[in-house]
Amino acid sequence: MAKRSASATPRGIRVAELIHQELALLIRGELKDPGPGMVTLTGVDLTPDYAYATVHFTVLPDDDVTVAATTKALARAAGFLRGQIGRRVRIHTTPELRFVLDRSTLRGLELDRLISEANRRQADE
Repeated sequence: MAKRSASATPRGIRVAELIHQELALLIRGELKDPGPGMVTLTGVDLTPDYAYATVHFTVLPDDDVTVAATTKALARAAGFLRGQIGRRVRIHTTPELRFVLDRSTLRGLELDRLISEANRRQADE
């Protein structure tokens, strides 16, 4: 689902979600670059004028080498992906794509581990 910003309009949210869906299909099916690991798009932030789309992603495995290779591969493919989005999504401006690693899942896993550890210690007392 698209991330919601304070200035997002309902139409902007729908467009961001459509871009998210199309990018997921394109990355999975049409990228020929072997650089990306197993990429999951977690959200798209779209500026109000549709000039820029920040695409949040996670990658497995999440080691530094894979993350760096995937980020570079996505940056190289940004022009191709933008062109495909322009053909598939009918909007007045096709946004420039910027890919950003989403670390929220890693933070969530770490918090889950800490909560489980605290619960285990409390049960032992």
